[in-house]
Amino acid sequence: MLGKMGALGFDVKNEQVLSSVSDEIIKSSEIEGAMLNLEQVCSSVARRLNIDYKSFAKPSRYIDGAVCMMMDAIGGYNRPLTQERLFAWHAELFPTGWSGMSEIDVGKFHSDKFGRMQVVSERGNRKTIYYEAPKADVIPAEISKFLSWINSVKADFTTAAIAHLWFVTLHPFDDGNGRISRAITEYMLAKSENSQFRFYSMSKRIEQNRKNYCDVIERTQKGSLDITGWLIWFLDTLFDAISDADNARERLVFKARFWQNIISIDISAGQRKLINKLLDAFEGKMTSSRWANIRGCSQDTVSREINNLIAKGILIKEGVGRSTHYSINRERDLAAI
Repeated sequence: MLGKMGALGFDVKNEQVLSSVSDEIIKSSEIEGAMLNLEQVCSSVARRLNIDYKSFAKPSRYIDGAVCMMMDAIGGYNRPLTQERLFAWHAELFPTGWSGMSEIDVGKFHSDKFGRMQVVSERGNRKTIYYEAPKADVIPAEISKFLSWINSVKADFTTAAIAHLWFVTLHPFDDGNGRISRAITEYMLAKSENSQFRFYSMSKRIEQNRKNYCDVIERTQKGSLDITGWLIWFLDTLFDAISDADNARERLVFKARFWQNIISIDISAGQRKLINKLLDAFEGKMTSSRWANIRGCSQDTVSREINNLIAKGILIKEGVGRSTHYSINRERDLAAI
């Protein structure tokens, strides 16, 4: 993966790194049901990576904390993982000391003051216990064993999978254990590649298969000491994430070459937005009415923009009648690039 990315131009490489890291932060939160603003996350990540970004959206303290945790995990892959770092990550995730409507212990392990730490779901009067974590009084010693192992073992895909499962099974905090376990995964993956540049998002793939993710963790935690099922699931998901990144890389390379090819053609700001939307793996078919809604302008304006791009050989018209839609002209000669 790193070898392929090394062949990309600086701007293209930065775009993929920004996209992958932002996806990782956003999707890791979505797995837990927390939705983060895309523009704010990208703005915060870009600032920390010293990358120019089109948006100047000011991130909330909560978003900045989630970004700070992940950036420390991947940017500090060559530093030991310590209890103090885990506490700092936890504090970044919960800057107010509250998780939703509940006050929690921040920057420290859970205390069992309200009973054993459990992973539960509640529907009406029905409560289902999926997992019960180790007692609070054994957590410090268990975390010490975990950290001793993680700082001495060779980082690779398999040990990243073990670290993920081990930490989420210890479940040492009142909240945020899933997000921190996925940050630890990123820490191990960055360490295994000896690089802070992330070109794929594991959490994006996990979020797409969230139920399977939860099910395989639950089965493994309730079963014997055999974690083969978890390792297979993790590695399959990781390879899918890498494959997704390869596809994204191809799109970015094509996008960069395409713009270079039409650099001398006069294109309006509205047309530029349309071209970028289509180059960025737009979902569904782009009709004139759909683009008018996205652009917030009249059908006549959109029709003039589209017809002009067709005349210039940039877009092609497909379908007839109500099925008419528009696509990038991928047959355009790129040999000159």
